[in-house]
Amino acid sequence: MSNDIKDQGIILNVTTLDGVKHTLPALPGWRAMEIIRDHGLPIKAECGGACACATCHVYVDPAWVGRLVPPTAEEDDMLDEAFEVQDNSRLSCQILMRQEFNGLHLTLAPGSMPD
Repeated sequence: MSNDIKDQGIILNVTTLDGVKHTLPALPGWRAMEIIRDHGLPIKAECGGACACATCHVYVDPAWVGRLVPPTAEEDDMLDEAFEVQDNSRLSCQILMRQEFNGLHLTLAPGSMPD
């Protein structure tokens, strides 16, 4: 881990579908999807962050739902295409990491794993 990541002190916690919890160093301005993908966790993220699919669908820990920037109408429309949508569903490509999101916990949703 580089000193830059340590200095930023931002951590993204991700639970995969098999229940394994991962603690990932994150950089401000990066999409949660990019962090998940770049650390080798199984996420499709087919559109690469353009909010043009729902293959980076995640569940936000209930303690964090109200602390994130609310979803746009475009994100809500894309979530209509996701599997097993819940009240705490988000597209991880639309969550831009920032210092105040340190410790954010996401769980990968069904349909977000590569085939």
